[in-house]
Amino acid sequence: MKTLLIMRHGKSSWKQLDLDDKDRPLNRRGERDAPRMGQLIHELELIPQLVLCSSAVRAHQTADLMFANSEIKPEVTYHDALYMAEPEGYMDALRKLPDNLERVMIIGHNPGLEGLLNMLTGRIEPLPTASIAYVTMPIKSWGELDPVQMDTAELVEIWRPKEVLEKDKDKEKVKEKGKEKKKK
Repeated sequence: MKTLLIMRHGKSSWKQLDLDDKDRPLNRRGERDAPRMGQLIHELELIPQLVLCSSAVRAHQTADLMFANSEIKPEVTYHDALYMAEPEGYMDALRKLPDNLERVMIIGHNPGLEGLLNMLTGRIEPLPTASIAYVTMPIKSWGELDPVQMDTAELVEIWRPKEVLEKDKDKEKVKEKGKEKKKK
């Protein structure tokens, strides 16, 4: 069984209109969401062994911020071929991975990532910026990935930053109530 975490890069800035698309950095929301999603992955003990990342600045920054505060830092490799890749481009990159890797993350772009998720699981799901889809695949070798035979993978969960933020706020409220009860 192989595990794949599919992550769309964090929200990017459009302030500098003269920048090439590939050179656009994250905006404040992207800089806030990436570490939050990294913390979630850490708490769930889903740190990947390897991250395949688009070479776009916003994807690169997302990867850096995801694991900046993590004790366990995965290897991150940057690939020009993943910049605005189609689903098959992501599949090609995955097929080349060594079989000793059990959990891998891809950080890239839509619409290719949503297409990859659909190709693997048969599900159509939106992936807003900084969202992560957790997919398990009944394969022993990454080379077994075949888009014609796929849609046997299981979409275990999708985490979207807005929902994660709301859950974090709810946890804080519970903690505060607990502190108030202890004081009484």
